[in-house]
Amino acid sequence: MPEFLYSDLLPVGEADISYRKLTDQYVSTFEAGGRNFLHVEPEGLRLLTAEAMRDISHLLRPAHLKQLASILDDVEASPNDRFVAIELLKNANIAAGGVLPSCQDTGTAIVWGHKGERVITDSDDAEAISRGIFDTFQTSNLRYSQLAPLSMFEESNTGNNLPAQIEIYASEGEIYKLAFMAKGGGSA
Repeated sequence: MPEFLYSDLLPVGEADISYRKLTDQYVSTFEAGGRNFLHVEPEGLRLLTAEAMRDISHLLRPAHLKQLASILDDVEASPNDRFVAIELLKNANIAAGGVLPSCQDTGTAIVWGHKGERVITDSDDAEAISRGIFDTFQTSNLRYSQLAPLSMFEESNTGNNLPAQIEIYASEGEIYKLAFMAKGGGSA
């Protein structure tokens, strides 16, 4: 008989990422029954989601930008390699201004979450996350790309880039991990 071995569906390794604090509001801790709990208000989920969706549409990670820049100094890089790297860096610079996104296909919003059993939200998390996505697409210059079926042969753009794909998994502890993605290039 085989041995049971558990593994996360999409295990994520450690990453050297700099985070920024959005606010001191919407998150608190409390103790009950000798255990610590995390309370996250719906507005906190909405704000985090709106900022994340805006950021991934306009900003690239510094490590990625460094990799592109290193192509310019690479003695083995071809003139074409350097041209492409320069154009990608120019595009990143324009997108970082926050007006035009890094790609015209701003994609399907996908959010994966791991919510610990000691995280209390007092709300429908998917609704708060969807509201953050909605807010970003209403206030930013991002193209709506979601189509909703009207019949077997007709469809219409939803005009707000919803519905999003939101998956929240149960996990241990008092931690809430969220990963945001805008999946372009076809359907998610």
